[in-house]
Amino acid sequence: MPQNKFSISSLSSLLTPKFLAFIKFGITGVSGLIIDFSLTWFFKDEMNFNKFVANGIGFTAAVVSNYIIHRNWTFKDNKSKTGMQFTAFFTVSLIGLFLNSAIIFLLNNMLFVNFYISKAAAIFIVFFWNFSANYFFVFKSPDKEKSI
Repeated sequence: MPQNKFSISSLSSLLTPKFLAFIKFGITGVSGLIIDFSLTWFFKDEMNFNKFVANGIGFTAAVVSNYIIHRNWTFKDNKSKTGMQFTAFFTVSLIGLFLNSAIIFLLNNMLFVNFYISKAAAIFIVFFWNFSANYFFVFKSPDKEKSI
């Protein structure tokens, strides 16, 4: 009888701490995406704010929400000082916002791609920056260094 090469134990071996954090980061990112898009739409289309101001509001609200979730679930880091860690997280996010806005500007203003398609592309690209910077810098722990 042939052996089943796929098993639960083989699946669990794929779930390294880094990969599991990446999955949780993505799930949290979806909640941030909903907050970001909802507030961006509300302030841009309903309140007639400038699209970059509206983008900044949506992005900032998502950052605060994501920080709370990442600290308590994704990276489970309640040992670090919240103020310093949030400052680092917010700095990484500001760089992400700059990248996000630059991509939107390039796609929407220069290449005339629909604003929301441009925003979705920017979020996808900036996701990888945000995960890397947060995993290796903001929520860095000695345990992670051993697993790399």
